Amino acid sequence: MTLKTKLMSAVAGAAMLTGAQASAADEITVAYFLEWPMPFQFAKVEGMYEEALGTKINWVSFDTGTAMSAAMASGDVHISVSQGVPPFVVAASAGQDIQIVDVAVSYSENDNCVVASGLEIDKMSAGELAGKKVAVPLGTAAHYGFLSQMNHFGVDVASMEVVDMAPAEGAAALAQGSIDMACGWGGALRRMKEHGNILLTGAEKEELGILVFDATTAPTSFISENSDMLASFLKVTADANAMWADEANQAKMLPVIAKDAGMSEEDTASTLSTFKFPTIDEQLSEAWLGGNAATFMKGVADVFVGAGSIPSSLDSYEGTVNTSGLKAAMGG
Repeated sequence: MTLKTKLMSAVAGAAMLTGAQASAADEITVAYFLEWPMPFQFAKVEGMYEEALGTKINWVSFDTGTAMSAAMASGDVHISVSQGVPPFVVAASAGQDIQIVDVAVSYSENDNCVVASGLEIDKMSAGELAGKKVAVPLGTAAHYGFLSQMNHFGVDVASMEVVDMAPAEGAAALAQGSIDMACGWGGALRRMKEHGNILLTGAEKEELGILVFDATTAPTSFISENSDMLASFLKVTADANAMWADEANQAKMLPVIAKDAGMSEEDTASTLSTFKFPTIDEQLSEAWLGGNAATFMKGVADVFVGAGSIPSSLDSYEGTVNTSGLKAAMGG
């Protein structure tokens, strides 16, 4: 049995979940990131989502999670895969009616800030960052990590010149020497590291409570009107993650994922080695969507409020988490 046959067999039940509601959306648009390799891309390339949903899918790449929020607000995007929690929190705090439907990936090692090597600043001398110029994609996971790290090191962000730049732009600016520090993720982060050093490792950030994970998100109206379709989508994603977890499948999946991500196989393998993809059971546990995620989002929002990045936060973020699709996917 081929790898594709195995996965199609695994998601056959997901197609049954779609039912009559699939007709509610004759085609949908799904957002994702380039240079951000994930197992779902194997299923994406092989057409397994369309097979399970019975619907045409337009896949559109984005540079930031904030752009994903805007596209969902305008109705141009129905599902966003791997949107950072901070940009989601910013949108939800502003009143946008969107919800988290699954934990896409956890990646504390793959989102960070890099200080220009010429400054010779590390965690022991981080105070010297005061007054420096930094490129940060505002309202993203990288922005939250930047604020949290500066708070840890006692650096007044108000003393810094913070420039809003997408990670790729920040990497280029760091290479050109026009900024002192850049924050970002994925391929851009790898390029940043060629011209500087990080202050804290992923493990050190986690010890400080600086978590980094992305979620699959969607407008609340789409979730309610296309619940079976969403469950099918999440089931295909979960099955692709399970296949990647089996090392026997990785040799066949890696080239497909790498090509779709616009990366070399070597860089793709390196990036994926820093990613964790929680199972549906794990996602539904208290550690994730069963409780901790909402508490964490409240913490993120309060950090943004304290930094003056957003005017206010919600009293609770429990209402922004919707596990009905995951539960249906598990049942299917």
